[in-house]
Amino acid sequence: MNDFAAHSDDWKAKEELAERMIPLIGGLKRDNEVVTSLHGHRLLGLPATGLLDVHARVAQLGHEELAVEDTLAVLEALREIAPGASSLDVARLVSDHALSEMALDEYLREALAPAMGAEPAEPTDVVLYGFGRIGRLLARILIDHTGGGSGLQLRAIVVRRGAENDLVKRASLLLRDSVHGRFAGTVTVDEDAEQIIANGTRIQVIYSDDPATIDYTGYGIHNAIVVDNTGRWRDEDGLSQHLRSTGVARVLLTAPGKGELKNIVHGINDSTILPEDRIVSAASCTTNAITPVLKAVDEAYGIVRGHVETVHSFTNDQNLIDNFHKGDRRGRSAVLNMVIAETGAAKAVARALPELAGKLTGSAIRVPTPDVSLAVLHLTLERSAAKDELNDYLRRVSLHSQLRQQIDYIESPEVVSSDFVGSHRAGIVDGLATIANDCDVVLYVWYDNEYGYSRQVIRVLEVMAGSHPVVLPTRREVTLTS
Repeated sequence: MNDFAAHSDDWKAKEELAERMIPLIGGLKRDNEVVTSLHGHRLLGLPATGLLDVHARVAQLGHEELAVEDTLAVLEALREIAPGASSLDVARLVSDHALSEMALDEYLREALAPAMGAEPAEPTDVVLYGFGRIGRLLARILIDHTGGGSGLQLRAIVVRRGAENDLVKRASLLLRDSVHGRFAGTVTVDEDAEQIIANGTRIQVIYSDDPATIDYTGYGIHNAIVVDNTGRWRDEDGLSQHLRSTGVARVLLTAPGKGELKNIVHGINDSTILPEDRIVSAASCTTNAITPVLKAVDEAYGIVRGHVETVHSFTNDQNLIDNFHKGDRRGRSAVLNMVIAETGAAKAVARALPELAGKLTGSAIRVPTPDVSLAVLHLTLERSAAKDELNDYLRRVSLHSQLRQQIDYIESPEVVSSDFVGSHRAGIVDGLATIANDCDVVLYVWYDNEYGYSRQVIRVLEVMAGSHPVVLPTRREVTLTS
């Protein structure tokens, strides 16, 4: 057999193994509320080639190579053991089992003891107030997470009626997206009930101009969390209008909050959300992208001061062609110019990470790309850093630490912004671009300012609803020397 035929047969064998994983992954989610991942890369919904790609990416990160056969063996054992609602890192289970002397089944039963018999979270109704870029991505994620009648349940969207065929247009925008591609499934409308039906989830469309006068209970919605995606109200007074509507329990703002509102970056300060906090903010996309990286660097090296420059894709608040705009410079064409803009992200970091208060400045440049942005962190550290040492630390943080859902890491001379469309992480460190000169370092952090941020919003929603399952194996503490 020649080399070409041998490689082809090897690929076909791996593809066949990956195909056998798909019903196991789906069944674990559907029947047991078990979400599986490989070092934080979610497996549910991936085709066979996608599953093999995740295995390859894990190896490219410098982690020990994960055999497809080992992943399949763990998934088959999990299906037999049937743990309760949980989030399971299959790669960690494989590697930890290799260090033990137990049989696989025996090891898994011991490792998964905290999840055995774990009940799914009580359902929490979610209403999306506003259905723009972030609102529609949140809808996609919530629909994808729906299963078993537990956890976060998307019940309604609230919009202002824009046309006679408004319902059809809203459904079409959910189905087709020029940046993130077609919705994975079917989207239809029930015009009589004024509902969008996406993969069997019925989403009530409520037309209203007033957040304070809606009776959600009339639609069977109770104790809902309203996610305000409009950006129209950013302080407690404005957002508290939602609480005057019947059926609303809490409010989450998908923009930086003003005044005394808690600005939450999941993974950093989500533990500060209290049951009595009825209104919180999920901060901004840039704040979510840079704060976890800054926390990791500060813990290992100490940050004396720094400047954050964001190269940010244009957004809906800019003009396509030159026209009047109340903001400075934003009236000039977003698709033809780089536009210097204001950003409060550097100061906002301190609201989630008080130890960096007064240490950061920030500025922004809007550029003619529709999605994915880049934060350049110029930092002065308390102790000197070598490039390889710093990169290795951040790579390990992305794989093993409590910030694994927030930070990703890549080393490739070929990647550009569009390669990060659809990233689940809040920010991705570009290791090859890192500059380190004694105590002065520069880090480049990519982020999908739409989808990566939306994932962070969902994580905050899960904390508010108490719906995130137990995470196993427990994530490790990563230090510079570990």
